[in-house]
Amino acid sequence: MANAKDLFRQNFIEYASYVIKDRAIPDIEDGLKPVQRRILHTMIETDDGRFNKVANVVGSTMKYHPHGDASIYTALVNLANYDLFIDKQGNYGNFMTGDGPAAARYIECRLLPFAKKVLYNPEITEYVESYDGRNKEPVVFPAKIPVVLIQGTEGIAVGMSTKILPHNALEVIDAQIAAIRGEEFQLFPDFPGGGIMDVSDYQDGLGSVAVRAKLDTSNAKKIIIEELPFGVDSEKMIKSIEEAIKKGRLKIQSVSDFTADKVNIEISLAKGTYTKDVVDALYAYTLCEQKISVNCLVIRDKLPHVCTVSDVIRYHADHIIEVSKKELEVQKGHLFDKLHTRTLERIFIEERIYKRIEQKRTQEAVVQAIRTGFEPYVDQLVREITDDDIDHLLKIPIRRISLFDIEKNKEEIDQINADIRQVDYDLTHLDEYSIRTLNGIKADLDNEDHQRKTVIADFNMVDVRDVAKRDFDLRYDGMTGYLGTNVKTGNVLFKVSEFDKILIIQKNGTYYCANVSDRLFVGKDISYCGLADKESLEDLVFTVIYLDKKTKVTYIKRCKLSGFILNKPYELLPDPENNSLKKLSVLPNAEVTVTYKGPTRVKETTFLFSDFLVKGAKAGGVTITKKDIASIRIKPCKLVEGSKPETAASEEEDDEPEIETVAESGAETPETKVKPEPKATRKQSDDDMPGLFDDV
Repeated sequence: MANAKDLFRQNFIEYASYVIKDRAIPDIEDGLKPVQRRILHTMIETDDGRFNKVANVVGSTMKYHPHGDASIYTALVNLANYDLFIDKQGNYGNFMTGDGPAAARYIECRLLPFAKKVLYNPEITEYVESYDGRNKEPVVFPAKIPVVLIQGTEGIAVGMSTKILPHNALEVIDAQIAAIRGEEFQLFPDFPGGGIMDVSDYQDGLGSVAVRAKLDTSNAKKIIIEELPFGVDSEKMIKSIEEAIKKGRLKIQSVSDFTADKVNIEISLAKGTYTKDVVDALYAYTLCEQKISVNCLVIRDKLPHVCTVSDVIRYHADHIIEVSKKELEVQKGHLFDKLHTRTLERIFIEERIYKRIEQKRTQEAVVQAIRTGFEPYVDQLVREITDDDIDHLLKIPIRRISLFDIEKNKEEIDQINADIRQVDYDLTHLDEYSIRTLNGIKADLDNEDHQRKTVIADFNMVDVRDVAKRDFDLRYDGMTGYLGTNVKTGNVLFKVSEFDKILIIQKNGTYYCANVSDRLFVGKDISYCGLADKESLEDLVFTVIYLDKKTKVTYIKRCKLSGFILNKPYELLPDPENNSLKKLSVLPNAEVTVTYKGPTRVKETTFLFSDFLVKGAKAGGVTITKKDIASIRIKPCKLVEGSKPETAASEEEDDEPEIETVAESGAETPETKVKPEPKATRKQSDDDMPGLFDDV
C-alpha cells in the first residue's frame, strides 16, 4: 500500500510539474507557452516569405507538440490575432462579434520579419531534442522585449493559474528603456477593443481593473455601444441586455446589432424612459461594466513565480543587455573570421603562394606547401591557419586570382576593422546599444495599429444595489409564517428590491438578518421586520422592555443593531432563557406609562425613552420596577427644545402586554404592532391579520 502511495505521489508531482511548465504557464523570457513557441519555431524553419495553409503549419508543428492538432490550431489562431508575429490571410474570426475562425484548410499564415528581429538568433539559443528525439526545438527564444506583457495570457495549471492582461507595445518598450536608464515607469493594460478602464486597484498586475463599454449617450432616446469591455463580444453583450429586460431591470424597446469592423449596438429606449435613467442600470445589470482580476504568474528559472508588471520589465531590462552582449560577441567572432579570411586571400594572392602548389602531386604536399608559404606572414594573421582555411583558399577560382583587386581588399579589411571597433565600443556601452536596439524595434511598431486604444479614467463601479428599485411588495402571512415577495396572502410590510436584506426580530428576543426571497419561513412569532441596510439602521434605536422571570424585575434597554452575519441568530435580551420580552419599539421617543397590580401606594409610573442612554446590543437593561406590572402604555412623542415633550394619542391597551414594532423609523414606513394570533375556531379576515402594518 505504501508503494502505491509513493507511486501516486511521484506521478502526480511529475504530472503537475509538466502541466505547469510545459502546457499552461508562459516563460518570462519569451512570453510564450510551449505550443506557441513550437508554432513559431516551425514557421521559422519553413519560412520562405510566402503564405502557408494553417493546416500545413499545424501538421508540421505536431512533430514538436504531441497533444493533437486542435490545440495547435487554436493556439495559432490566437497568436495570429495578436498581430505581432504572424501575418494572416482569411477568416480568423472576430473578437468583437464572437464569430469563430474558418477551418485550418481555408486560412493561411506566414511569419512576419518582426518575429525574427525580436525572437530569433539560433547562435545564442539553447536547443533540446523533441519528444521523439528526431528534431531539435528551442528551450526559449532570446526575446528582446517582454512579449508576455504585450500579448497577455491566461492559463490554468494544477493548483495555480495565470491571467496577464495585454499592454500597449509602445508603452512596454518605453518602460523597458526607462528601466535600463534607472528611471521610474508605470504600465497599465491596453485592450484591442478599446473601452474605458479604471486602474485604481491594478496593484502593478496583482490586483484588478474595472472596465466599461464606451457609450454614445448624445441622443436622449437612444444609446449606442461603440466599444466593448475586454473579453466581451457583441453576442454576449446583447444576451446580457435581453436578460436584464426580461427581469424588468431595464426599460428598453429594442436592441439592434450593427457590429462589423467596429462595434455598433443600438439600444432604443421605451416610451417615457430617457438615456440618463438607463446608463447606470446598463452598467449594473449588463456586461457594460466588468471587473477583471489579474495574477501575473510566469515560469522563471524553470519554476513558477508570481511577479509584478514592474518585475517583468526590470527582468527584460537586464535580459536585453545579456542578449545584446551575446549577439555582439557572436558578431565580433564573425567579423574576426571574415578579417582572417580576407587577410589569407590577400597574402595567398599578393605573395603568390598559389604558385607553390603548381608542381605538387598529392593533397598532403599541396597543404604543406601552403602552410610553408604562410610562415613568413604569421604575424599578419588573426589566428592560426586551419584545414578549413586551406580548403577555402584552394577553392578560389583562377579568374578571381587574376582579377584580384588589392585596393578593394584593403577597403574591405579597413571596413571590417571599423566594424570590430564599433562592436568593441558597443560591448563597453551595452546600455546605449540596448536602447538603440529597442528604439529600432519600436520604430517597426510605431503605427496607428499599435497606438493606445483603451481610455484610462477614474470611476466607481455601479453597484446593482444602488440602482435597484424597491418595487416588490414584501408580504408576511401570520397564519402560515411565510415572508417574501411571492407570498400571496397576508399584509404588505413595505417595498423591497431583490438585493435588500431584512432584519427579523422574534417575540423571544432572537433576531437575525436574511436576504429578501420569494418565500421564506420565519414562523408565526415575528415581533419586528425591517430593512437591514446601513442607511435604514443608522439612526434606528430599538427600545426593549423585558421581565426577569426569576427576580420579577422589569428592565428597559435601548440599543442599535448592526454588523450582522447573514442568517446567524443573535439575542436581544441579556439572558434569553430567564428573560421575557414585553415591549419592543423603534420610536425615536415615547412616553411610557407603567400600571402596577394589586394594592400599592403608587399605582403607575411615567417616563420617556429619552431618559435612558443608548447602549450596545449586548448591554444589560436599566431597572424600571420590581413590582408586578398590569399594563404598559406607550404614547409616541417628540422632544421640542425649551418645552415639555409633545405626545400623541395613546396606544390601545390590552389585558396582556403586546409587543409593538415598526418596519422603519422614518415617515415613509409607519409604525406597526403585532397583535395576538387569532384563534383557530375564528375565520380570519384581512383586518385580523397580524398587525405588522398598522399605522401609528
